[in-house]
Amino acid sequence: MVVLKNLHQELARFRLRVLAAVAFVLFCFGLLVARLVWLQVIQYDSFAERAESNRIAIVPIVPNRGLIKDRNGVVLASNYSAYTLEINPEKVADVDATIEALNEVIEIQARDRRRFKRLLEEAKHTDSLPIRTKLTDEEVARFTAQRFRFPGVEIKARLFRSYPLGEVGAHLIGYIGRINQAEKKAMDEWEEEDLANYRGTEYIGKLGLEQAYEKELHGITGFEQVETSAGGRAVRRLDHRPPTPGNTLNLSVDIKLQALVEKLFGERRGALVAIDPRNGEVLAFVSKPTFDPNLFVDGIDADSWRDLNEDIDKPLLNRALRGTYPPGSTFKPLMAMAALNSGKRAAGTVIMDNLVYNFGGRSFGSPEADRPGPKDMRLAIVGSSNVYFYSLANEMGVDLIHDELAPFGLGRKTEIDVQGEVAGVLPSQEWKRNYFRRSPANQKWFPGETISLGIGQGYNSFTMLQLANAYATVASGGQRYKPRLVREIEDVVRHEQRRVASDALTPLPLRPADVDVIRNAMGGVTLEGTSRQVFMGATYTSGGKTGTAQAVGLRAGERYSAIKADERKRDHSLYVAFAPVDQPTVALAVIVENAGWGSAAAAPIARRVFDYLLAGTYPSEEDIAKTQLGQTYAPIGTPRRAADVPLLPTAAASAASAASAASAPASGASR
Repeated sequence: MVVLKNLHQELARFRLRVLAAVAFVLFCFGLLVARLVWLQVIQYDSFAERAESNRIAIVPIVPNRGLIKDRNGVVLASNYSAYTLEINPEKVADVDATIEALNEVIEIQARDRRRFKRLLEEAKHTDSLPIRTKLTDEEVARFTAQRFRFPGVEIKARLFRSYPLGEVGAHLIGYIGRINQAEKKAMDEWEEEDLANYRGTEYIGKLGLEQAYEKELHGITGFEQVETSAGGRAVRRLDHRPPTPGNTLNLSVDIKLQALVEKLFGERRGALVAIDPRNGEVLAFVSKPTFDPNLFVDGIDADSWRDLNEDIDKPLLNRALRGTYPPGSTFKPLMAMAALNSGKRAAGTVIMDNLVYNFGGRSFGSPEADRPGPKDMRLAIVGSSNVYFYSLANEMGVDLIHDELAPFGLGRKTEIDVQGEVAGVLPSQEWKRNYFRRSPANQKWFPGETISLGIGQGYNSFTMLQLANAYATVASGGQRYKPRLVREIEDVVRHEQRRVASDALTPLPLRPADVDVIRNAMGGVTLEGTSRQVFMGATYTSGGKTGTAQAVGLRAGERYSAIKADERKRDHSLYVAFAPVDQPTVALAVIVENAGWGSAAAAPIARRVFDYLLAGTYPSEEDIAKTQLGQTYAPIGTPRRAADVPLLPTAAASAASAASAASAPASGASR
């Protein structure tokens, strides 16, 4: 049987299929051409830029961190170059296995592994993390020979921060450490220019001047533009802008005096601040116990951190800046100044001191050493009469006391040029309402609470910085300054020095005759009063006031001697002073915690500070040893010329010099 086909119909179908195929092919070619035009024409600039960026890498060069020096040019913080072994986690398949293999070439201790693990947890995007720092030349050579075995591991030259004097001045200098996540988040709020300057920076100031003057010390980041191969290796350098080193801080602090005071404290706790009342420059800023900031430079290990953090003596607490204490009898000359300035009591007004002041059915007593009798303002200060100042506080009232003494800087921050200062407490009725706002029953101020304020007890609580600043104002006759630790900022590139003057505040309207009354009375304390034994034989005149402040309250009927055996419950020893009396060049405040009477512990330290600054003498080793134990008054032994005494013993000085010797600048982060 023959099948008849419709040739015309078949031909039409064939042509339709061909046209469909041609259209599909043309459509596909159209897509390719469109994509090609999109990539080669429309997106040309973008992809050309990407290609160029793949070929060219911009590498930030972190600058050398600025130095910190004392007023005599002694270097307190410097840099030195060393090699570190670093792992890039993104380029290593098995980090743990790599560390084990590296340990066969270079010793990697358990603390190195713990630190690396902590850094790995904190880091989000980073080129590399150190697994070992400060490699020896032998270790560098061993790794270099085995380099081919460890992709993603390399040796880098880094700059490390060094504090040559160790614990001396640690609280005022501070330290640097690796930037943590909280700091990175805070840096996101910076101006774009400032943020760009920190590209490549891994370490930042954490405390003290290192933190407060971070941007001055950091410098300006440079860059290196290099051409790279497809494998990411540098082929040649195309452009280069060197980094600008950070500025040098020249302090007002005399580090030899600072070291002497820290040595005089021995194992005791306390603080001392000395200020030049003529300009607000801080001469010594001591907090004891202290710590070694070098522990933090390379990332402090867990054991060292636990030892510092859990130490009952709290070595990380800056007592000069953050330690608040009742001022005790050191408050009395300020109370007298407030009385004169407000007109509440004249210097010649006599009060009968019977050693007991009765108020509201309660008796306020006096120390056993007090002597009864009539006393004017001078005798009350020289003899440290409690009754005189109980009655004065009652006459003035809490709010007038507050209003008269707040301008001296008590109960408020001095705005010194380091961070972390606390305000302390100069009470008032308003302060109490705010402090007890969650307890309405305690908001009312009772008249009986005012009485103890007169002798520096009650709610009164100040830092040694505030007390030193207040007495600097008295010593200067009312001229006030914001205390400053940094004297000059030196541009090491231009060799220019910028003076950092302490901000002069509006002077207090103190009458010269009133100031002379307080100066004369405080001068009497050192000549015939509670610190006369300490200042016997001094070649200069000074004014001072001893103080004893309760560390803990006593229960009704309990005598102080009943708790004397517990060292940490003993009273604090305080002393405030200025010298010379007629034209003061230094004012200070010092506290020795739980050391008893002010003349027994705090005043002897003040005497040796004045001897150093005004007489140019340095105590004998015998005297230092006895003072550390609280067993001296006036200096014993033969004092030495301060200029002849080295800052550190010879061996220690040599070791510090070797440790902090700066090498040629190296790329990488300054620590």
